[in-house]
Amino acid sequence: MTTLSDAQTNERASPHLWSILVGATAVQVVATAAALALTAISPAVSQSLGIGPHFVGYQISLIYLAGIFASAYAGATLRRFGPLRVEQLCLACFSAGLLCFAAARLDLLILGSVLVGIGYGYQNPAASQLLIGITPARLRNLVFSIKQSGVPLGGVLASLVFPFLAILMGWQWGLALSAIVPIALAVLLQVTHGDLHPNEPPPASAIAARGFLADQRQLLADPNLRALAMLGFLYSGVQLSLSAFAVTTLVENAGWPILAAGSLAAAMQLSGAIGRVSWGYLADRLGGGFVTLCGLGVAGGLSALALGQIDRLPTILQVVLLTLSGAIWLGWNGVLLAETARHAPAGQAGAMTGGVLIYTFLGVMVGPSSFALIAGAIGSFAVTFALFSACGFIGAIVAFRRVRRA
Repeated sequence: MTTLSDAQTNERASPHLWSILVGATAVQVVATAAALALTAISPAVSQSLGIGPHFVGYQISLIYLAGIFASAYAGATLRRFGPLRVEQLCLACFSAGLLCFAAARLDLLILGSVLVGIGYGYQNPAASQLLIGITPARLRNLVFSIKQSGVPLGGVLASLVFPFLAILMGWQWGLALSAIVPIALAVLLQVTHGDLHPNEPPPASAIAARGFLADQRQLLADPNLRALAMLGFLYSGVQLSLSAFAVTTLVENAGWPILAAGSLAAAMQLSGAIGRVSWGYLADRLGGGFVTLCGLGVAGGLSALALGQIDRLPTILQVVLLTLSGAIWLGWNGVLLAETARHAPAGQAGAMTGGVLIYTFLGVMVGPSSFALIAGAIGSFAVTFALFSACGFIGAIVAFRRVRRA
């Protein structure tokens, strides 16, 4: 898979760079909003389907499970159809998935989750393929950071729009109406970018041909990369659990109305976008990502402990706590990826980044489903967050050990 570090580009930006970047960012926003659509309205959906509100944890895990399998075939699909067609395929998957959700049937909810997961697994490789050949080295971090800002922005969109539509017209009609957006974007991409061919997919490299097991052996043999893989697993599990269960926790344990809870969840996602930039800047100033990842583990563990008492806090402190939790737990990703590239052997940044992300996706799968299982057993989403504080503290220890050996 082509990565940022593998690309060879000129210092002059392509005249099409910014229009393609806007399109790729818009697809990322839609992808995240589709993946988190049911988390924003889970109390209403669970009531209609007659299932517990913790179902959304299993649903998020299913999305990422499908995404892992899609990612495995992303290279072949890109070579066959090209990145623009794959982006449009992703948007079609998101639209079909939202329509399945709107049917209010458990079997179609499962099918819709798989469709959204397939689109989610394909869209990042496709966007990278679109951007990497036209982005000059001096702008790479900026361009890809802007594109990745679509993740928290999509979370904000889901947290605000879906509860509003649920109140305005019912959650089923709201989801059905939202399915128009991905199709409209796919048509817009065809109109604006259909005649652009910014980057032909390269042939499979010798490194990719080595295979999954060889890359994993190399990753696990390096203590820094091994630590980063563990951090990705631990932190991503909490990150997606927070995104999935913030609204439900506020409604079920703190007595918030769903629209207000969705608004606070949107603020939490926005603080995550600010955190992504802030922690990256801090890591550069400190001269190492492990120091920052250690601090985020401690701060994140403390915030998760505090979430265990959220029903006892005054409203203003609930707002502050969720906002800070978003900045911490939704903002560490860029530092992890930068540190992975830093410690990867020469010419192996792409392979090692992919290897570390396998564990990150596994954390995404295991985290929300484990959270749902525990919350269903003990009957409290807030207390489950307190238990998940262990992920932050363990991650801090892992990162601190690498700081000491640096």
